[in-house]
Amino acid sequence: MFGINGPEFIVLLIIGVLVIGPSRLPEYTQKLANLVKEVRRMASGAREQIKEEVGIDIDEVDWKKYDPRQYDPRRIIKDALFEDDSKPLSAGAPAAAATVAAAADAKPAAPARVIERLAEGEAAPFDTEAT
Repeated sequence: MFGINGPEFIVLLIIGVLVIGPSRLPEYTQKLANLVKEVRRMASGAREQIKEEVGIDIDEVDWKKYDPRQYDPRRIIKDALFEDDSKPLSAGAPAAAATVAAAADAKPAAPARVIERLAEGEAAPFDTEAT
């Protein structure tokens, strides 16, 4: 806790008791107890609010699934590139997949590329509002 080990904590506790004094010590211990209770109440209130708004209990969430360290971009890309695309998506998909495969085999003619050239000495179009 904050890089403080056991003996250092005891020394700080003794110094705190000497500084506060025995007359005010019960008052400050009561304030500390109230602070701890208030923090616990706020934490449980936040947990309940999340449960109400999201609809799930935080304890039921599989947090390992959301750990970013488990995602290797190289593996994800490799899986996406070598993924088998011939798998049917549903019961009616084999006919649709055959149609898509046949359409993919028949390469359509590429549209003719139209290049518009400006006349000699004509200025290029410029939009003053575009910049």
